[in-house]
Amino acid sequence: MNPAAAEFLMPGGGASITALPKVSLHDHLDGGLRPQTIIDLGSEIGLELPATTADELGEWFAEKSDSGSLVEYLKTFDLTTAVMQTHDGLVRVAREFVQDLAADGVIYGEIRWAPEQHVARGLTLDQTVEAVQEGLDAGVADAAASGHGIRVGQLVSAMRHADRGLEIAELAKRHFGNGVVGFDIAGAEAGFPAGNLRDAFDYLAHNFIPATVHAGEADGIESIRGALFDGRALRLGHGVRLAEDVQTAREDDENTYVTLGPVAQWVKDREIALELSPSSNLQTGAIEQWGDELIDHPFDLLYQLGFRVTVNTDNRLMSATSLSRELYLLAETFGYDLTDLAVFQLNAAAAAFLPLEDREALADTIVAAFDEAR
Repeated sequence: MNPAAAEFLMPGGGASITALPKVSLHDHLDGGLRPQTIIDLGSEIGLELPATTADELGEWFAEKSDSGSLVEYLKTFDLTTAVMQTHDGLVRVAREFVQDLAADGVIYGEIRWAPEQHVARGLTLDQTVEAVQEGLDAGVADAAASGHGIRVGQLVSAMRHADRGLEIAELAKRHFGNGVVGFDIAGAEAGFPAGNLRDAFDYLAHNFIPATVHAGEADGIESIRGALFDGRALRLGHGVRLAEDVQTAREDDENTYVTLGPVAQWVKDREIALELSPSSNLQTGAIEQWGDELIDHPFDLLYQLGFRVTVNTDNRLMSATSLSRELYLLAETFGYDLTDLAVFQLNAAAAAFLPLEDREALADTIVAAFDEAR
């Protein structure tokens, strides 16, 4: 089943989380395909698939992604990227991606993807960006025709293990303001620090292009430090292992004392958003030092300490999820109410790579809808 088609209500009933306006900051294009689309596009190129029906293929992705290893998790993307090597394939995937966001109540979404992974069949880097934008525009038009307003932007990602960072940064600059809203680096984190792409981040800074950096998922505090100071990250992709820089000590039954390390203090004081993805963090083992269930996720700790936490899906196909589902799971696990969920959306709106006035307009829409739902 397409997770975007499911409606999620607040635990115990009440308001529809799905119907409420939401902001999505961390959502990978190649991690959000519909299984049927993979089957359709795969048949055109003779791609061998592990399942023949959409339901079975969706289950395969969820099972293979739940390995506890980011490296193993990333291997499932071989199938999705294989069907995203042509203009038509990219257009269809991007269009459906926006349709699914809109169906889930998202009013602003940033879609990240790595153009360098989509040139195997002859497209140039610029042609891939243009094809994705064509699909995104069509998806926005589809949503508008069905009565749902949504705005989207591309986050162009460079693969951190490759040596194309500056080239991809220049690509982002060419399309900045014409669909592209920012830059990201993705891929295997451990062993590939942000400092390896320092020339790309210098170029982006000189051209006033904002960056978010995957950090604190498969590596720890030093990776986050590099994202902040080499990558000049305005947001942290995941950033969940920032909790390693938070020390808690229980004084007695009533008092717990918390001390923030220098990196955590910097992130909190500057309100650098954490793009937390609860289900994905469980699948990849990002929170294994704290446990293997959602209740063990340091999301609530970071929230209670005043960090700018946001809720994201990461890869909707691999996690068989939607933004509404992630919010439902957090509400169910930590006892959050609509006020908490509104805070997460306002945090995301404030951290969006949009002009200030547009971010304020998003916030106004969120506040009005959540106030009415309460």
